[in-house]
Amino acid sequence: MASMGVNTIRTWGTDASSKPLFDAAAANGIRVVAGFWLQPGGGPGSGGCVNYLTDTTYKNDMLAEFPKWVDTYKDNPGVLMWDVGNESVLGLQNCYGGDELERQRDAYTSFVNELAVKIKAVDPNHPVTSTDAWTGAWPYFKKNTPALDLYAVNSYQDVCGVKSAWEQGGYNKPYIITETGPAGEWEVPDDANGVPKEPDDAAKAAGYTRAWQCITDHKGVALGSTMFHYGTEYDFGGIWFNLLPAGEKRPSYYAVKEAYGKSTANDNKPPKVDALQVEGGTSAVAAGKPLTVSVPASDPDGDALSYEVQVGSKYIDNGSALTTVDAENLGGGKLRVTAPDRTGVWKLYVKVKDGKGNVGVGTTSLKVVAPPVTGTNLARGRTATASSFQSDPTGGCPCGPEKAVDGDASSRWASDWSDPQWLQVDLGAAKAIRHVQLDWESAYAKAYTIQVSDNGSDWRTVHEETAGNGGIDDFDVSATARYVRVNGTQRGTGYGYSLHEFGVYGG
Repeated sequence: MASMGVNTIRTWGTDASSKPLFDAAAANGIRVVAGFWLQPGGGPGSGGCVNYLTDTTYKNDMLAEFPKWVDTYKDNPGVLMWDVGNESVLGLQNCYGGDELERQRDAYTSFVNELAVKIKAVDPNHPVTSTDAWTGAWPYFKKNTPALDLYAVNSYQDVCGVKSAWEQGGYNKPYIITETGPAGEWEVPDDANGVPKEPDDAAKAAGYTRAWQCITDHKGVALGSTMFHYGTEYDFGGIWFNLLPAGEKRPSYYAVKEAYGKSTANDNKPPKVDALQVEGGTSAVAAGKPLTVSVPASDPDGDALSYEVQVGSKYIDNGSALTTVDAENLGGGKLRVTAPDRTGVWKLYVKVKDGKGNVGVGTTSLKVVAPPVTGTNLARGRTATASSFQSDPTGGCPCGPEKAVDGDASSRWASDWSDPQWLQVDLGAAKAIRHVQLDWESAYAKAYTIQVSDNGSDWRTVHEETAGNGGIDDFDVSATARYVRVNGTQRGTGYGYSLHEFGVYGG
């Protein structure tokens, strides 16, 4: 970081584990905005609804804990200042509303003042600030927190409006921007598949450049910024923001380096990756089927390029991890991969590496759907019953049996969390059945049978699965019956059985 011109970093918490970071920072000429976490907070790690009017136990604990760590590290040369709280003025809206929210915000910022006074009594040599998520928090700090030496705000797309907010608010204290960069997931419009449209590498790099220009334009008031780079992870958030995931330099790395006054003229630069193109489009990708992706990429230094393809299920199950998938290089910037087996909107990432420690990343969303089946879905809209279903209004439920035959891949039947469980559909009359398609949610059946009946009482098995892994199950059967049942005998997870669609097909 020092080589790219960084002289300050920021943390969200300070405790016994902070010493190695402070020492390493000092050894490299870097100082730390040392944070202290207060509930509810914002961003990763947020949560918890403290009542700042009445919860004296929590407040007394923080009044004892924070000054203890200040005393521990006040003479460490890595410390630049103390930062009390992160986005809690905004975050309190997740706990309270109306007049009570206003009372809690006043109480919270008054408590931050108590902490600032305590911290200064222990360490009068380092300034104290408090970070929030938008300048709308500053009036509360102005009114209730006079002990702060400066303000702090996390601002991404709106960072260029901070200067005018400061001027219009009549503030007389300087500020720092404690997080900034390109537009975040919460600020961009949705794409054609209904999920946030992630900026490309060039737009992300330009976002850092723009932010720094706006910060330095407010001379004598905006004292600087810690650009947002939260780690070296290659996960959902890491692809969106990290400058150095796994130590590989992205275009944003060089944008920040240039913004901080360092030359990149002699640096080997990352590959340039333009918008990914998916043959057949991205809005109806058949689950588990081959998929051809065009990756328009070039390297400014003429380096040979290699490709890695990953997928993420953030918009299906809120998972942040990415999974590497096999990719066949077809030449000409085209790759053949296999679409995920589970339906829903996935993120597809293609990393393009130059072998010199640089990487460009292209990304798009994929709406994965069940593969088409010829013939008529005899179960669609028919009467369905089940051994159990989840009726509580949580997790997208109630999730009754009718949800599995409504033709909507976003709805689901969900059973109790026990074995066995069954779901059956009445076709209305005896019908010739030749194919079954099951579209499992993440709570799938490892073992199940497909049974048919003429009277709804006497059942015969026409298909058995003992090693299911979820996603889409497609198989032929041969039967004539009025009733069709999926009978789950072993769950694949600790949850129940959850089925988006139960398709029963005739000729």
